Amino acid sequence: MNAVADAGQQWRVSPVVAAAIAVAWGLALAAEYTGRVQWIHHHHLMTDHMSPLGSLALFLLAWQVHIAAMMLPSTLPMIGLFRRASARQPHPALPRAAFLGGYLVVWTGFGVAAVLGDALAHAVLHHQPTGGGNPGLLAGGVIILAGAFQFSSLKDRCMEQCRHPAAFITRHYRQGVAGGFSLGLRHGLFCLGCCWALMLIMFVVGIANLAWMVPLALLMLYEKLGPGGDRMVRPVGVMLILLGVAVIVEPRLAMLLGMSH
Repeated sequence: MNAVADAGQQWRVSPVVAAAIAVAWGLALAAEYTGRVQWIHHHHLMTDHMSPLGSLALFLLAWQVHIAAMMLPSTLPMIGLFRRASARQPHPALPRAAFLGGYLVVWTGFGVAAVLGDALAHAVLHHQPTGGGNPGLLAGGVIILAGAFQFSSLKDRCMEQCRHPAAFITRHYRQGVAGGFSLGLRHGLFCLGCCWALMLIMFVVGIANLAWMVPLALLMLYEKLGPGGDRMVRPVGVMLILLGVAVIVEPRLAMLLGMSH
């Protein structure tokens, strides 16, 4: 495993992964500026004129694009190191695909749970005389939650794993398809532990809302990989808590910030 310790090579990833990221951002941009691919904005449990199964399939498709755009960039060093580590395996493309599959399984599970929770929260608020009249209540609450999680020890532990991909792979690497899938699952869980609360914000603003998508993607990327990224976690938490309180106190702020959901 000495080869994977060379951090200078960790950004060398598959052209397929790079293309997936580029296509995902291209679709998000097209959705924002042309309105011709509105399905990418899908973040509701139910879609008009579609069956529940079709609506869920549409969400899952949009969510995969969203994960490719926002989460894959921050995991490129891990992908690059695994690519090097698996190079001498027979048929290395299989464990590499399994690694990505394990990672996506974690985030897909989170997406399904989040959209179900979002639907439940809206149903509850709809039947509350006070909550239904404050469109900023849910959005502000989620933003406060995301800010508070920035101070949690779980965030710190998961960040430690994600900020040191070479040590992570050296410790957990196993050959074969099962080994790749297991490593992808493990990495996905730590990645989820870092970013789930920030990603939850996207469910109250619309999962292809570029005004939030770009800064949150850059924030998660810098937190994991940037020099001193761990030192900005708490200040960001303070800003998010203050913003969430402001959105609850002044619901019109939610509309000004693009929180149409």
